Amino acid sequence: MADINSGFPQNKTVYQRWNIHHRLVHFGIYAPFIVCAITGLPIKFHHKAWAQALASFFGGGDGLLFWHLFAGVVIFLTCIYHLGYSLLWAVKYRHNLTIPMLPWSKGTWTALKQYFAYQLGKSDEHPKFGRYQWKEMFDYWAVFWGMFMIGGSGLLMWFPEFTFQYFPKWFVDAYRWAHSDEAVLAVVFIFTWHFYNVHFQPEFFPMSWVWWDGKMTVDTMELEHGLELEMLTEQQQVMPGRGTISPDKKFPSSG
Repeated sequence: MADINSGFPQNKTVYQRWNIHHRLVHFGIYAPFIVCAITGLPIKFHHKAWAQALASFFGGGDGLLFWHLFAGVVIFLTCIYHLGYSLLWAVKYRHNLTIPMLPWSKGTWTALKQYFAYQLGKSDEHPKFGRYQWKEMFDYWAVFWGMFMIGGSGLLMWFPEFTFQYFPKWFVDAYRWAHSDEAVLAVVFIFTWHFYNVHFQPEFFPMSWVWWDGKMTVDTMELEHGLELEMLTEQQQVMPGRGTISPDKKFPSSG
């Protein structure tokens, strides 16, 4: 077991954790999200000097709105792509389907109890997570909540003629405030919680490169996803034709 205080593991044996689809979806979410933040915050805080300077950089309010809407559309299209890819994957593996991102997936609650016992000093055993930790599940489902709250309210504001045909003004006003306040919450969440867990922890600092090449060292896998590593190691022993664990080899992607 890799020592949690030893810094980034030095074993260069790697595991292909993310395939190209995972990386494209991640890019299609985070890049336009940053654009939405840069163009949306000046609209919310338009009375601030920094907001006015940033608006001038984008050519004024119209420029801010254009790039804000453009980035929002990219996020919508990325989510549609992700759902389509996930549906095809589910159909392909429907006879042996597991959905490890669901909070009630096998081993999640046991690992969660182990995690808090370890963090509170009640256990010396580091928790063993499967494909996804509870923090990753939280990040993932937060995107869907954001699409409902931020994306849904954004669509209502984008098409006011349609909106006011079916919704009262008080509802639209409330949703408009929810749009901006939820967006601020999302920005704070991403640049604190997510960035620390993924990039700034001692094991990953200055960043985890999974988002770029999809790879994770076996030592880091043992620390972060011990149950999944055990399963994959067992598969290698049962089906050696799929590859072996060595510095020049990598595990097959688990989708």
